[in-house]
Amino acid sequence: MSSTSEKSSTSSSLLSAQTLVIAGIVWAVMALLFFLLFSVPLSAEEGLPLWYSIGTYIFECGAYFGAALVCFRNWQSPHMVSGRNVWLGIGLGMLFYFIAGVLFGIWELYFGLDPDVSPADAFYLGSYVVLIGGMVVAVTSKRLNLEIWQWALLAGIAAFGIAVAIWVAAPDSWRTQLGMAPAATQEVVTESEPATTATGRAPALENSSKLQAKAAATDAASAPEEEEAEIKAPGWVMALDKQLSPYAYAINLFYIVGDVFLLIIATALLLAFWGGRFSQSWRMIAAATFSLYIADMYFKWRDTQTEGTYQSGSLLEVFFVFSAILFGIGAILEHDISTRSRQSRRSRRAA
Repeated sequence: MSSTSEKSSTSSSLLSAQTLVIAGIVWAVMALLFFLLFSVPLSAEEGLPLWYSIGTYIFECGAYFGAALVCFRNWQSPHMVSGRNVWLGIGLGMLFYFIAGVLFGIWELYFGLDPDVSPADAFYLGSYVVLIGGMVVAVTSKRLNLEIWQWALLAGIAAFGIAVAIWVAAPDSWRTQLGMAPAATQEVVTESEPATTATGRAPALENSSKLQAKAAATDAASAPEEEEAEIKAPGWVMALDKQLSPYAYAINLFYIVGDVFLLIIATALLLAFWGGRFSQSWRMIAAATFSLYIADMYFKWRDTQTEGTYQSGSLLEVFFVFSAILFGIGAILEHDISTRSRQSRRSRRAA
């Protein structure tokens, strides 16, 4: 009996709110140090090393998987003040992000592709839907009695988020007209100067034409070999990539609109729960949404600036890890407050 009680107490201490929060903070600090120390590319040609890219996916996917577990724990508990459906939506969002990260890592690291659209986008899209749904349920369950300055702050943050989203999603022609990007440099074709007369006898025309033909044949033969060496993806992956690429603009636009919508909802939740009993957990949820907005906007901006050649793993993408950690900490804090409040009510009734 004593061993059973000791095991239960040990397991409860390992799953306590303080232990889980400390574990999340340690994971976030380790991820930050990893990104800070190793996010510098080796060279412009080589880019980031493979082991570093794998490490970034481990930190990101591990954080989202852990956040999904604690959110599902809240969903299974009937004592959550915010409601079980709220945490079901957030937990599904974390789980979909985890699955999408794994799929995107396979496409990028194993197949060596940088697709505009991949199967991972199906789960990314689903994560936005369930996240927005869960947070909308949280907003509608509480009456937003905001003051004038709070409405003004909400409107200002919404305007800022929309402006940044337009700047990221705007075509290059719009940016040039609005002065947000330098005008594209036009290629100037100049006539080559006549070659200087070399001393000695020039090579015969027949020999030069033979050399050019031989060089062209060599290049034509080596080109397919180089392409085969670079591309590791099977045929069905390449065919799927071609079929999904026409939907890239619409999907990216949905991401940007979803980011802005999440930013507005998170701000409303932060203002609504500020100073309340459960304000700590929803402050973490709002900070998680802000982190997701920063990381996602930076990723899309870099990807558009480099015309699809951008390799993921830059320093600011550590905010993806921060977002998952903050979602998880918010779930842990609400679970702890909800269970403690119920225990205190039971003790008062017993007394």
